[in-house]
Amino acid sequence: MDWSPFLLSFKLALLTALVLLLIGIPLAYALSFVNWRGKRLVQALIALPMVLPPTVLGFYFLLVFSPQSSIGTFLNSFFDLQLVFSFSGLLLGSIIYSLPFMVQPIQNAFEQLPNDMLQFARVLGKGKWAIFKKIILPNSVKGIATGLVLSFAHTLGEFGLVLMIGGNIPNETRVASIAIYESVELMQMEQANQYALILLLISFVVLVFIYSLGNNSKRLVRW
Repeated sequence: MDWSPFLLSFKLALLTALVLLLIGIPLAYALSFVNWRGKRLVQALIALPMVLPPTVLGFYFLLVFSPQSSIGTFLNSFFDLQLVFSFSGLLLGSIIYSLPFMVQPIQNAFEQLPNDMLQFARVLGKGKWAIFKKIILPNSVKGIATGLVLSFAHTLGEFGLVLMIGGNIPNETRVASIAIYESVELMQMEQANQYALILLLISFVVLVFIYSLGNNSKRLVRW
């Protein structure tokens, strides 16, 4: 069996999760603790990929970043960067599409923190950075871990978006979900079954991990 699609999928999912971690924590903080105009609009834009078909996002991605568009021409001319049918394009598209799966668990964790604990820290003279580093982050580890795992798993199993943005280029954009689709088209059912079974097992392990986080937290509360 060709393992390169899985290696590429893991690379894409890992990079997506790490980039989203850097983006998701500040975004979740701004949405949870800061009042500013346009906040609801930003929340809706972040959550949009959860209800939007991936092919729609992939279609507009092609329109915006195709070599014939002004943005695509600019990126290609000044940065020698082509986002359509490339790994870089898959990464950017995956970051956009998996953004709510990182932001929302972290935001929920931030908003569930007791206000009394934060107010007590302010009374003691702690600054915003100290409160964030020593109180908010340590008490939101479960939400951050959930966001990491969900964004990783969501990227790992995505099909429609990667097909439209990246196509099926070996060692460049041919991820595991595309390999399954290609195997079925070629009537190579045994190979398709192997690929699908591996993704199924990975998804099951991810769900077990997420539910174990919730159960552990409930045990701590009961104890």
